[in-house]
Amino acid sequence: MSTHYELFYTDRKTLGIKVYPDTSVKVFAPIDTPLEVIALHVEAKSRWIKKQQAIFETYLPKLPPRQYVGGETFLYLGRQYMLKIEESEEEVVIFYQGRLVVKTLNPSSEQVKALLQTWYRTRAKIVLSQLFSQQFVLFNRFQLEKPTLVIKPMEKRWGSCTTGGKILLNVELIKAPISCITYVILHELCHLVHHNHSGAFYSLLESFMPDWRRWKQLLETMS
Repeated sequence: MSTHYELFYTDRKTLGIKVYPDTSVKVFAPIDTPLEVIALHVEAKSRWIKKQQAIFETYLPKLPPRQYVGGETFLYLGRQYMLKIEESEEEVVIFYQGRLVVKTLNPSSEQVKALLQTWYRTRAKIVLSQLFSQQFVLFNRFQLEKPTLVIKPMEKRWGSCTTGGKILLNVELIKAPISCITYVILHELCHLVHHNHSGAFYSLLESFMPDWRRWKQLLETMS
């Protein structure tokens, strides 16, 4: 994914970038600096940023790998749900009493993981497709042909818009809050009108979602 950062406007005269021990990145810009100028500056410094993050990452505590056992928590639409495993002839994942319940005859970690991954993919196709259709209506005035939507695993991006007008969304978005998903969808739909990150692009995005920066920043914490 591209470099994620928090943006702060200050009374300084030049752009500045700081990388912190938790690997977060903050950009400090003069007031009224265009967003596209900031984005280009960050892109130019991306190699240096990644190098600093790599240094700090060596000192960060490592999270233990998931075991896919009862009691672990899993994200769905921005909320954590505790996993419960029940022995059953069914092979299914359901919500029950505020928990994520996996029913299976084979409660091995591998089987539980496979069932959860299938469930996430299924839910992503349903939820993301619904949100996509809802947001596309907002673009009716542009008389755009509805693009093909593809939901799949993506290593470096939450979403993208191809030159052919196809929109790709990362299946992992199903774990994010709905407002974060909506932001990504709107971002990519705006690219059907403006094929860049110009001021006009961000003005259009802001007209649909004035608080998009809030949801972008929240999404970055999930990267």
